[in-house]
Amino acid sequence: MIKVNGRERDFVPNTTIAQLLEQMGYNLTRVAVECNGKIVPKKHLAETLTTDGDVLEVVSFVGGG
Repeated sequence: MIKVNGRERDFVPNTTIAQLLEQMGYNLTRVAVECNGKIVPKKHLAETLTTDGDVLEVVSFVGGG
């Protein structure tokens, strides 16, 4: 079990953060991610694996005027 933005979520072990976010419908070009209190650079989302107990905070940027 992991937490994403405060909500517990089932996940497949060894899923990358990028895969998880894509499954959740996020646009990876428009997000900032913190994992266990540390910012994950966008270039590392596709290589950073999720593990049981991880806490992710995801901020999605929205354009407009």
